[in-house]
Amino acid sequence: MSTKDIQFLRVTHLRGPNIWTYRPVIEAWVDIGLLEDAPSNTIPGLYERLTAWLPGLIEHRCGVGTRGGFLERLREGTWAGHILEHVTLELQTMAGMKTGFGKARETGVRGVYKVVFRTRQEKVGRAALAAARELLLAAINDTGYDIAATVAILRDLVDDHCLGPSTAHIVDAATERNIPFIRLTDGNLVQLGYGNCQRRIWTAETDRTSAIAEGIASDKDMTKSLLQSCGVPVPQGVIVDNAEAAWDEAQDIGLPVVLKPQDGNHGRGVSLDLKTREEVLGAFALAAREGDGNVIVEQFIVGNEHRLLVVGNRVVAVARGETAWVSGDGAATVTQLVDSQLNSDPRRGDSEEFPLSLIKPAEWGEILLELQRQGLTPDSVPAAGQKVLIQRNGNVAFDVTDNIHPEVAAQATLAARVVGLDIAGIDLVAEDIGRPLDAQRAAIIEVNASPGLLAHIKPASGQPRAVGAAIVEHLFGTDRDGRMPVVGITGSQDTALIARLTAWMMYVGGRHVGMASGKDVYVNSRKIQNSIGTGFDAAQRLLINRALEAAVFENGARMILAEGLPYDKCTVGVVTDVTITPDLAEFYIAEPQQAYTVMRTQVDVVLPQGAAVLNAADPLVVEMAGLCDGSVLFYALDEATEALAAHRAGGGRVAFLRHDAVVLAEGQSELAQLPLLPFAAGVAPASVVAGVAAAWAAGVEPQLLSAGLRTFAFQSGKSAY
Repeated sequence: MSTKDIQFLRVTHLRGPNIWTYRPVIEAWVDIGLLEDAPSNTIPGLYERLTAWLPGLIEHRCGVGTRGGFLERLREGTWAGHILEHVTLELQTMAGMKTGFGKARETGVRGVYKVVFRTRQEKVGRAALAAARELLLAAINDTGYDIAATVAILRDLVDDHCLGPSTAHIVDAATERNIPFIRLTDGNLVQLGYGNCQRRIWTAETDRTSAIAEGIASDKDMTKSLLQSCGVPVPQGVIVDNAEAAWDEAQDIGLPVVLKPQDGNHGRGVSLDLKTREEVLGAFALAAREGDGNVIVEQFIVGNEHRLLVVGNRVVAVARGETAWVSGDGAATVTQLVDSQLNSDPRRGDSEEFPLSLIKPAEWGEILLELQRQGLTPDSVPAAGQKVLIQRNGNVAFDVTDNIHPEVAAQATLAARVVGLDIAGIDLVAEDIGRPLDAQRAAIIEVNASPGLLAHIKPASGQPRAVGAAIVEHLFGTDRDGRMPVVGITGSQDTALIARLTAWMMYVGGRHVGMASGKDVYVNSRKIQNSIGTGFDAAQRLLINRALEAAVFENGARMILAEGLPYDKCTVGVVTDVTITPDLAEFYIAEPQQAYTVMRTQVDVVLPQGAAVLNAADPLVVEMAGLCDGSVLFYALDEATEALAAHRAGGGRVAFLRHDAVVLAEGQSELAQLPLLPFAAGVAPASVVAGVAAAWAAGVEPQLLSAGLRTFAFQSGKSAY
């Protein structure tokens, strides 16, 4: 490069655990060219421009470890690759996708850095990286930059591509429980757990949510009939299909009444406290537009609107609604008063992150009707001091969970069970949620499938509720983590054979087993896929397969470097060797210690209840034992191998070869001797020992390991794998 510039040589999304961290990151190879000779303290005004555009950089601790740590580095002098990392992270945070992890490391080629940063969504991360480059160059060259426009674009990307706040809240709760997740679509369909241990969510719906129950909940009249038959208090009502019938029924029921669509939801098309023929006719037109044409005329219940969230068999959160009013000043229109007195509330906004919605009088039919009843329009100018009712229902975002009476909670859970929903939003009108329903003129108005969670996660006032944790507990109980046994195998010595042998032994052990080797996928005795997508894609197909009870993965060093591991954690991690192969040069891997950093990734992700299976004959592999959160099982050909012998002397598990038999031992106790059969001729014995050790670590009993060895065909194409 002949001018001061920043160029991207390669940008890779590492979707799983990698050499940098356990979470997905973007790794950018960046050439800063002549900026290698221009650290930040030599560029006039750079510090001032960056801190003016990005004041949040003060929160970046960097390697200093304290607030303002990065700014300290910026003042003292740091390089463009490092600055790019922090600017990218800050732009993501400003866009509403907070992340904190980042690194910038030299590659050994002058001016070329690997810049790594955590991202929750690839498209957002790539856009933030590109914007960070432009911003940093503008700060270096003092050319000005429109930070507001950039953040607005990134916010739109976050809204379009990231999980919604309700789904993200559930996923975060699962992560706290160490339950893995896979996003199955670009929307909010998410798998929690792996294989046959998985559950699925779609916002506040789960794979336990009945389609029949959803159909019942969407039919408000049917719901009310079922609830009434089970003793749940509901308002009297009837379905009509024309406005005059609505007025006739309203008079029979007794004014005031409520009109709403038969198949409506989220409060759309609902009009309350209707007392005149004109009000009823107008409300009918609104409700008919919002639904299928059929409208419910219903008894009006006096009181506050409440939303009760039922998960399983308990109420986990309650939010109360409040009516919205404005006060006239004799000069401003209704719309202007709404903007200044209601929409100015920082809790209101158009996106899901806000607990209260912006109110738009000219666009919402319910508000137009309400104003009409008061003789007003959105353009009317109320007199000074005149109170104007804007919205009766909605605004259900004020937490009152601690106030609910036990009998009210029991009625709500009964309503959810009657409809058949495992997660339900119960709409209830009562003057006091702290009193039994039969002690006041209260009733359950609706039962809703797929209820919104934001009012409980981020209420306008009151305590946020851990509804995500309640949903995760509903799906997994208190003790399950959604995991099936996962075995990962890394190295350059016969890893494909070891994976095949391990998978076969686990299959003989009685499990439905999947195996991914390169781009090939196997399930039990058959190959189900050839070379479609990447190795990561092939491996993920096993994790989403609900029929599988275990999975084995061959993970080459290239896959770890180019894509990351396909799972977050594993039960067994096998490392055969640390070898610098020619294909690693592409990734600036030239030294044994660099290769060690790649291979150790497999050990870093072993679960505390799992085991690392390590080659005791490779000194660099032996060093990985201390990195494992679980136990360690060493294998080698010679039982006198130093690391293996020392581990055995300390009571650890080992596997080795003696007189053409694989010996399994724990401490001084030899648990089994498995003959290395003649048909294994031509196969490296250490690979057989490694496969046996991996299956043993995965819980296969020694007698079944023997059966697996006897039935496994080592000749290519003759075995199930």
